[in-house]
Amino acid sequence: MFSTTDQIIECVPNFSEGRNHNIIKAIEASIANTPHVKLMHVDIGLDANRTVYTFAGKPDAVLDAAFYAIKTAAELIDMNTHKGEHPRIGACDVCPLIPIQNISMEEVVQLSKKLGERIGSIGIPVYLYEYSAQKSNRKNLTNIRKGEYEGLKKKLMINEWIPDYGPRAFNQQFGAMALGARKFLLAYNINLKSKDEHLAKEIAKQIRIIRDKKDNSYESNLFNHVKTIGWYMKEFQCTQISTNITDIEASPLIDVFTQIQKIARVYGIDTNGSELIGLLPLKALQHPKMTIDEAIEYLGLNAVKKFNKQERIIEYYLHIHP
Repeated sequence: MFSTTDQIIECVPNFSEGRNHNIIKAIEASIANTPHVKLMHVDIGLDANRTVYTFAGKPDAVLDAAFYAIKTAAELIDMNTHKGEHPRIGACDVCPLIPIQNISMEEVVQLSKKLGERIGSIGIPVYLYEYSAQKSNRKNLTNIRKGEYEGLKKKLMINEWIPDYGPRAFNQQFGAMALGARKFLLAYNINLKSKDEHLAKEIAKQIRIIRDKKDNSYESNLFNHVKTIGWYMKEFQCTQISTNITDIEASPLIDVFTQIQKIARVYGIDTNGSELIGLLPLKALQHPKMTIDEAIEYLGLNAVKKFNKQERIIEYYLHIHP
């Protein structure tokens, strides 16, 4: 489908539905039926009540697929009744665009603006974030999500939070969404051999404390691009340290796992492998002392869900690795 000379971008929209399979399938179909796009993975989170779709392709085709998926969500998801573990502001909570091959970040920023204008035209408030952010307080997704869907009506009344695209009026059924160009982000969860949610939250808090010290220590530097929360996942009968790794070069996946494992053991808790949401680039698993297969084994990526490297590593899936 693709060659090594094509421009390719990835899109990883997160939708606030993880339980109604008819809705999940309808959004999936809107992506899969778009020409020149490859739907690579669908990750359904029952407890989070959230589904993450990962797809890639030529830029304009990816924009089409994202728009169709968001339009479908706007028609089928009602945020008035949504409950889940994960923070969210709308039916499509966030839609990142990531450069994969032969395309610059600035080009992807322009694509995000083009998509934002299109989404806004159907009545959805859109906030640009990360590299696309037009205001400094919108660069960080956490700021946009603050107050979540439940606080959105009041937030929209504040001049500081007028959307970048779409109406300022509260869209009760959909809510709002974040959209932007960003680097690879790994949504990555470490399993704990514990059902104690309080301890999981304490471990996540300790990681944030170490990160925010900014004392130039190894751990503080390592966690500088790592966001964490602790939660209990009934589906897996364990707690997890849920992380977003926003820079896989500054905060290498294997090192992050190793250090969080050490911190958990200080609290008397061992780990039981880990879970990757969506796909990851090949370089995230490359390590000078391990093969790719050894890295997968070390991280325990098969612990709660099967991890097939041919389907979960982007370059393998798209057949564009050297």
